Amino acid sequence: MLASGAVDPGLLGAAAAPSPVPARQPGPGHLFRPISADDEEQQPTEIESLCMNCYRNGMTRLLLTEIPFFREIIVSSFSCEHCGWNNTEIQSAGRIQDQGVRYTLTVRAQEDMNREVVKTDSATTRIPELDFEIPAFSQKGALTTVEGLISRAVSGLEQDQPTRRANEEAMAERIDEFIVKLKELKQVASPFTLIIDDPSGNSFVENPYAPRKDDALVITHYNRTLQQEEKLGLQAEEPEEKPEEEDLRNEVLQFNTNCPECNAPAQTNMKLVQIPHFKEVIIMATNCENCGHRTNEVKSGGAVEPLGTRITFYITDPSDMTRDLLKVTKNPFTLGDSSSPGQTEKLQEFSQKLDQILEGNMKAHFVMDDPAGNSYLQNVYAPEDDPEMKVEHYKRTFDQNEELGLNDMKTEGYETGLASQR
Repeated sequence: MLASGAVDPGLLGAAAAPSPVPARQPGPGHLFRPISADDEEQQPTEIESLCMNCYRNGMTRLLLTEIPFFREIIVSSFSCEHCGWNNTEIQSAGRIQDQGVRYTLTVRAQEDMNREVVKTDSATTRIPELDFEIPAFSQKGALTTVEGLISRAVSGLEQDQPTRRANEEAMAERIDEFIVKLKELKQVASPFTLIIDDPSGNSFVENPYAPRKDDALVITHYNRTLQQEEKLGLQAEEPEEKPEEEDLRNEVLQFNTNCPECNAPAQTNMKLVQIPHFKEVIIMATNCENCGHRTNEVKSGGAVEPLGTRITFYITDPSDMTRDLLKVTKNPFTLGDSSSPGQTEKLQEFSQKLDQILEGNMKAHFVMDDPAGNSYLQNVYAPEDDPEMKVEHYKRTFDQNEELGLNDMKTEGYETGLASQR
């Protein structure tokens, strides 16, 4: 193998040698011929091109060939007669494959060292026994053999050894020891493993028994990762990132509004609260700095329930009164000068009964009936049932649905109705 080339001379044979006569073009339909040194019609195409070392004109030779039981490839070789610089590489003549490929070869005998190998520049080469790896895109693609891959690795390590010996002698000595181990692999004194992992799917390791199975060679196809797609320059569609749902349970939102009393600019605070064993509710509070008016309101965080709810609670203990209760103590139209004596006595009697209930001296039933099904009374025994509380679900009447605005609400098949109207 040439130290600066990527194709072994034995693989190209006479096809890679420069010819003084113009290269003959292959016949129609035979652009890619099986690689063979005996095919006299398989001649490289020569193109004069610029040398990137001395910037004078050199010669590039292109050979279109086909690897048996693999696919077509393009072998290119550049040489400059002025400075002697040369460069050889291969490229796949097809597209990037749908899946990546991983070849795992167990080298047991000298015959395995002569297996043909196509290694693209996107492939990673590993020898686990030596903890050795050639990263992807660190070398040009190569058409070679297993022995040629090892020789190429040795040449790459030896290339900078003179500089290392001058600057980092200890590291140079360790690399010398490692080079010896790589060279010993060529003797196949003991089996070792060669792994070629190519996300593009265009690398290849020969199966000399094809089309029969090769027990020493394992071929694995896999789906590329997003990072591998990006390195190959593919226009892969990035998965849509789901927007993070903002958790509003621990935040108080504020928005500008007008005071319902004096119509001056005011601010409303709103917070989403999760009531255990019930549902989410929205608490809204408005405070007007102009007139001092304050309002508080609780709204259900969900939709109207399919059934109404009736909660009956039997008040037997003063601790039951920790639940919210509205108590009327003064009303100018019932307790003021304009109220009648009969109304005043009835309201005072009612107020006294409420006081007795609050003090725990009188037992009573508290009933809360909500056709929307969104009201709630705390169950101190939750998640178990409260022995003093009865929760009933019932079907709403037509009038109740009318009050909730549900009779004229159409939630199913409204698209068909709109289409017929058009």
